[in-house]
Amino acid sequence: MDNDPIDKISSYINEWIERFKFPQLNLRLAGALKIFIAGVVLVIIGYNLFFVYVRPDEYGIKVARVGINRGVQKKIYQAGLTFVLPFGLQKIYRLPRGIQVLELTNFPETAATAARKDRAAHIQTSDGFFVDVDVSFLYHIKDPYLVFTTIGPGTLFEDNGIIPKAEPALKETLGKLTTEEFYNSPMRVQKTEEAKIRLNSELNLKGIEVDQVLVRYFIYSKEIQKNIEEKKLQDQMVFTNRAAARAAKEEAELKKIVQEGMVIAAVELEKGKAYVTRKIAEKDFYVRKKKAEADLLVKLAEAERVRLKNEALKGIGSERMVGLKMADAYKGLDVIILPSDGPDGVNPLNLDNALKLFDVRKGGGK
Repeated sequence: MDNDPIDKISSYINEWIERFKFPQLNLRLAGALKIFIAGVVLVIIGYNLFFVYVRPDEYGIKVARVGINRGVQKKIYQAGLTFVLPFGLQKIYRLPRGIQVLELTNFPETAATAARKDRAAHIQTSDGFFVDVDVSFLYHIKDPYLVFTTIGPGTLFEDNGIIPKAEPALKETLGKLTTEEFYNSPMRVQKTEEAKIRLNSELNLKGIEVDQVLVRYFIYSKEIQKNIEEKKLQDQMVFTNRAAARAAKEEAELKKIVQEGMVIAAVELEKGKAYVTRKIAEKDFYVRKKKAEADLLVKLAEAERVRLKNEALKGIGSERMVGLKMADAYKGLDVIILPSDGPDGVNPLNLDNALKLFDVRKGGGK
């Protein structure tokens, strides 16, 4: 190694001592300091020659160019210091451990700062139109040894790994959609999942695994965009008209049901009225019947009373009672002219004849 750096450091020390004029520092101390500094420099140089630091977010792959096991070593070195032979005899290559991002976009300022960026995917839809799609690929190195041996060191896992495969996979899957179907989120997600499966079927063999394929946005040409918007408006008008017709039909059906309900209610109400009328008629009939029966009983009792009275009047002393009544009738007469001779002659003084005349007593009775 060249001693120029050591000499320069020694000259700086001497200059510093001379500037501040510390008498306690003699030439022997200055020599010891030079030796210490030289030792530190040698340690730093040895560290850089014989050790490589693998960071926590990295994998380490050792390549040996001498010895029995020359070539790429299968051992994966984790975070920490790794011993290597200097002067290119052994070398440690580092690959990223964490999630990597590939952004396909025509607007790099919108992408993640640390992401690898490439142009947006230019995809032809199944109905012949072209669309530029901004897509984010999230992936990681699953097997660093496989990546190193099949693709290469450094950033070749991007340049020769995922980048050449990303756009063709999108064209294969998203290209099956029509222009309008691009606006259908569930269908887009389904196709991006298919793209992820397709990518993993190829990249897993090289030690890379794709975690997510995310469509951020897509852009058609202005004319196509205008046509799509116009067609969407037409479709919306069709849907609106269909909805209005369906609403009118439902409203008519509702009116029909309401009218039928009103008719049924009116019929039931009339049935109720008829029921009430019938019950009132039955009640009146029952009352009249019972009243007639009561009247009949009263009249029968009255007739029985008359019969019994007549029977009583036919008994002993009834003739005398009739005679007395007849006598009372005669009291009010001042003059009555009646024939007094013959079989029909009336002799008011002959009570027996008067009784026979009024058929109260039969001939020859007492």
